[in-house]
Amino acid sequence: MKGNIIHFARDDLGGILVIDYRKHRVMTFDSVFEQSKIARRHPHLPVHEYNRAMLLPVAFARPAHATILGLGGGVMANALLHLLPECRVHAVELREAVVDVAREYFYLSESPRLSITVEDARNAIETLPDGQTDLILADMYNAERMSPTQVQREFIKQCSRVLSDRGWIALNYHRTPDLNGVFFRQLQGEFAVVLAFKSKTNNTVIYGSKQTIELPANKDPRLTELENTLPIDWRRLMARVIRLG
Repeated sequence: MKGNIIHFARDDLGGILVIDYRKHRVMTFDSVFEQSKIARRHPHLPVHEYNRAMLLPVAFARPAHATILGLGGGVMANALLHLLPECRVHAVELREAVVDVAREYFYLSESPRLSITVEDARNAIETLPDGQTDLILADMYNAERMSPTQVQREFIKQCSRVLSDRGWIALNYHRTPDLNGVFFRQLQGEFAVVLAFKSKTNNTVIYGSKQTIELPANKDPRLTELENTLPIDWRRLMARVIRLG
């Protein structure tokens, strides 16, 4: 089904299109890839499966502070603010124009609990204090590919430094990193547990936890509670998480 382009903007890094379909609204950067997708009637509910999977660390520990690297349409920010009434969210986005589009077309929350920094995430993470945040969600993509920052060992080291002792990281990859490579060894060195989720679109979400954990059972009441607040089928998603280290 074809959509209707309702907005187009351009900055130094390219175009930003907003496309409306019958039930959904999509942000895309000069390409066929969807950068963000929301249900127009329920903008706080992530549509993409990998976005939903990136929220799974909340089943283990409720963050008081979360950091999002790559705001896009604000899908993850809106989900966290809805799910966690006490959580403060700091989003880092490279492009001012993307922030403007998220505010105008993607119902980005105006909550005082949300702060936004327009900066390269690699630089931003290096300036954050030790232990400042409990959750990092990294989803940095341009029109054609994932930002190479997300597979750099120094980036993982800095994220680990910024996380609290009970902190989690979730990273969205377009393909699974080499499990025998130096990058994966860096992850294992920084985190007590490393997990993975493979989406139906072949994205792989990699998780790192500072503390040892056990995967919850299907009937775990934590998943029921989360489902009642943000219905994204937490049980089904959690059942597909595997332990890597």
